[in-house]
Amino acid sequence: MRKLVYYVAVSLDGYIAGPQGEFDFYPMCEDMMAWITERYPETVPTPLRESVGMPLDAPNKTLDTVVMGRGAYEPGLAIGSTSPYNHLKQYVFSSTLAPVDNPQVEIVVTDPVELVRRLKKEAGLDIWLCGGGNLAGQLLGEVDQLIIKSYPVVAGDGVGAFTGNFDPTQFQITRRESFTSGAQVTWFDRA
Repeated sequence: MRKLVYYVAVSLDGYIAGPQGEFDFYPMCEDMMAWITERYPETVPTPLRESVGMPLDAPNKTLDTVVMGRGAYEPGLAIGSTSPYNHLKQYVFSSTLAPVDNPQVEIVVTDPVELVRRLKKEAGLDIWLCGGGNLAGQLLGEVDQLIIKSYPVVAGDGVGAFTGNFDPTQFQITRRESFTSGAQVTWFDRA
């Protein structure tokens, strides 16, 4: 069965984006970017692949589907891309966006838990929960693994990694890597 993996960048104070959706305050370093393009190439948006030295058709390694909220989808729209991850099947949860004329993108207005449970039963690689915090809060019960890119920065305010209901959920650390910027990536599996 496929897993739902919440792979996300987080500030020291638990924010995945600033109050207006900003995410450019995370310090990136060469070794981390090389690691991302090698280990999780599918998480690099299609429009950015060539600029980071990746071929557009770099194969997916661990994920072939992405679920995201409107806030996570908006940066792609801002640069004119209705399919920011054209190498993945994309499900965007929004009650206000119109359907997109691209077979890789589906705007979803139904229950995210129901969709993720259905996707988990299908054949394929794992499912990436890209964000945002509201969607992650709704899907917490379905998250099988967290991959947290923790950056040495305090945001002060913004979009929390999980928002919504109070639902303490236990995970266990399975691995950790560090980078020259001070960032760490930690893998957590559901306990």
